[in-house]
Parts: sequence; C-alpha cells; structure tokens
Amino acid sequence: MAKTLLRSGNLDDFQAVGGGGQAVFESALQIREALRLRKQQAIVDCLAIPQVNDGGDRVDWYSPVDGQVSTWKAADEDARVRALSYLENTLASVESLSKKCLQSPKTSQQLFGSLLSKAFQFPGENFLYLVDGKPVLCFWGFVNLNENARDDVLDCLRESLFPEPAPVLIEAPEQEPAPAPDPIVTFERGDEPLIAPATPAASVRITVDDLYTPEPLPAPAPTMDEPAEAPAVAAKKRRVALWALPAAAVIVAAVAAPLLWPKDAPSAESAPAAAAVAAPVAIAPQPVKVVEPLAMTLPLHKAEVVEPKAKAPAPSAEPVVIAAIPKDAMVMDAGQVKAGSTRFLNGTWRAVLDVKDPITGKPPSVRYQIQNNKGTARVVHGDNVVCRAEVFSGLHSSGELLIKSRGNARCVDGSRYPMPEVSCRAGTSDIAQCTARYDANTVVPLTFKKAGA
Repeated sequence: MAKTLLRSGNLDDFQAVGGGGQAVFESALQIREALRLRKQQAIVDCLAIPQVNDGGDRVDWYSPVDGQVSTWKAADEDARVRALSYLENTLASVESLSKKCLQSPKTSQQLFGSLLSKAFQFPGENFLYLVDGKPVLCFWGFVNLNENARDDVLDCLRESLFPEPAPVLIEAPEQEPAPAPDPIVTFERGDEPLIAPATPAASVRITVDDLYTPEPLPAPAPTMDEPAEAPAVAAKKRRVALWALPAAAVIVAAVAAPLLWPKDAPSAESAPAAAAVAAPVAIAPQPVKVVEPLAMTLPLHKAEVVEPKAKAPAPSAEPVVIAAIPKDAMVMDAGQVKAGSTRFLNGTWRAVLDVKDPITGKPPSVRYQIQNNKGTARVVHGDNVVCRAEVFSGLHSSGELLIKSRGNARCVDGSRYPMPEVSCRAGTSDIAQCTARYDANTVVPLTFKKAGA
C-alpha cells in the first residue's frame, strides 16, 4: 500500500489523456499491476499510486517506495541530472514495450500499449518528486487544461535544468566619420588672366587725344554783301569725359518717363454716357383679391355637450425583483443563443441529478467536460465505480440546448451505465433550467454547476 502522501488535487483542474477511447487514469491501478507482472519494477516505481476520494472529484498520490522526499526544484543540480538520466532510460523502456504491445494481434495488448504510450504524460515539473534520489511522477496520465500531450515528455524538466542562455548583445561598430567635402576653388581676381605673358608681343599705347572725337565748328552764315567763302578752319576737338555717359543715360530716361504715362483727361464721350441713366420702369401692382364676408349664421342643429370619458387608472407598476445569479450557475447568454453559439457551455460542469444510487442511497457524481460541442462525461456510482462516455451538444433554433451521449457509459469493472439525454432552456436571468430524460417515462430535474467555482 502507499507509503508517503506526495500530492493531492482536484481532477477538474487537469485534462486526462489516453488512447483507444479510454483514459489512462481510469486504468491506472491495472497499468501498474500489468507492469509489475511483466517484471518492470523500475517503471512501476516511477509512477505514484492514486487514490480517489468518496466524491470522485479529488485524488491523493502516494509514493510507491519509502525514503526521504524532495521536490524537483528543491533538489540540487547533481540530483536532478541523475534523476533526468534515470527517467530517460525508463522512458526508452516504456516506448519499446508500448511498440511491442501495439504490434500484438490481441486487442487487449493493443489497448495496453496505447495507454502505456501516454502514461508518462504529467502536467509539469512541480509534479515530479525525488524519493531517495529516484523520480516519482504524480498526476501521470494528465496534462494541464487546454494543452495537448507533449511530444517530448521530459522537455519541461530539461528547460528548468538547462535554461536557455541569455542573448549576447553585440555592439554595433562605430561608424567612420564622413569624408570632408572637396574644397571649392574660387579666384579672387577673376578678371585677371591666369598666366601673364612673360614678354608682351606688342604693346599698344593709348594717348589722351585718342579718347576724344573731333567735332567740326559750325560755319558762319553768309551775308548778302559778301559772298560766302569756305575758309579752311581747322577742326577743333571737343573733350567729353567717359564718366558722363551713364549719367546722361539716366537723365534721358527720367525725362522720357513722364511722356509715356497715360493721361487721365476726361474724354468727350464720357459726359453723355454718364448723363444717360436708365429711366425707372413702372411696375403695375398685382390685383388684390376680394375676401368674401363670412356668413354670420349659426348651424341649424343644436350643439350637444359630450362629457369627457373617464380615463382608466393606470396600473401600478410592480417592483421588479432581480434575483441574484449564483456564481457557479450555467447562464445561457441571450446573445450567444441568438447567434447559435454554445461558448457558455465550454468547461467542466458538475451535474446534480435528483436520483439516488440503489447501493449508496446518494446521487451519482456526474461531470461533463465539453469544448466546442464535444467532450466526455464521467460518472462515479456505487462502490466508487468510474464510468466514462463520449458526449456531444447542440443548440436548436428554438433556443433549446441538448446534450447527448453516443451510448451507455463504459465502466472500469466491465459494466455499462445508462446516460440520460439532457435538455436545457434559459429561465430567469438566463439561468439554464435542465432536465435529464433516461427513457420516455423517466425524466428528472438536473442542475449544472461550474466545477471549481
């Protein structure tokens, strides 16, 4: 029997794995016994012994051997390396035995090999204990919720034992300074020649007299008494300074500018045009319609006084009582039901049936684990007999939720347990009101409660 309690926990906190349509945990004791009969004691000692409580929702795990207990994290590095090597060798033996059983023509051997291939799946490093240095697995045959079975079972142990090295920061090389731009060569005296001739070929001499132009003197008017003579008068040169030429151009431009501006003198044609103003056009007034006088006569029939109808008193508004929604109740969200979605059903639910077991006098423990309209149902009845069945769900256009099974539940003792057809509708505050129908004459009320809430 069990020696030392290693760990306890709720079955609803984990997800069972298995093969051949059966979970590993349902046959945990049978798997350990089959390994013992095959003289695989090293494998047996790595698997803790499970013991389910009376409610069928909690399990205790006991060590199969005696010794000092230590957790995986509390052990030193050498002990963890030895334990990991031991588990690798044990897992190699398990895989070899599983493949051999799967190749057997017997159905029972094939089922055992399929279950054995998933037996060493466990949630994580916190569920491994070292008893006198030897590894012992708790919650074997389970993984964390919403996770799949790992391809490398011992991967989580290697990550904690050999963490990934921290990334090395490589400094970026310093950028070379940008080359200085090429200098721009400018000439201070651009008008001078780059290369002066050593000896001028011919020098030109310019005198002051060359800068002036000769201007002839005006000839005197001839007189009547004396005939006109053409005396030879020597031409007189007029000197004009070079700097006076730009000044003369400016003076000419200043004198010519006012002559080019347009004058705003009034023209002779503008006066008559201004005088000719459009004469006003007379607009004839619209004829006024004559309003006929109203007839000052009273109606012939006598007026009757109608009493106002008495208004019926408005019904007094009754106070609206809002019932508190239990935390663990199944709420059929109106928006999801209208859209045809059953997301509110995803999760693990505990079903409370109004029936009693003939052996214990208590209602059986029924749990549904559903995800995306598919899942399993687990029933514990009688003398802790565990049964399982596959279930599926659907939502009708009328808003009715149905949960059905594909047959009777199969129990570990080889018996069958009938599974009801569950029907739910949204009630007050959208809380699901459900019934379980076993046959045409047996319909009992059923209540869903969120497991672990």
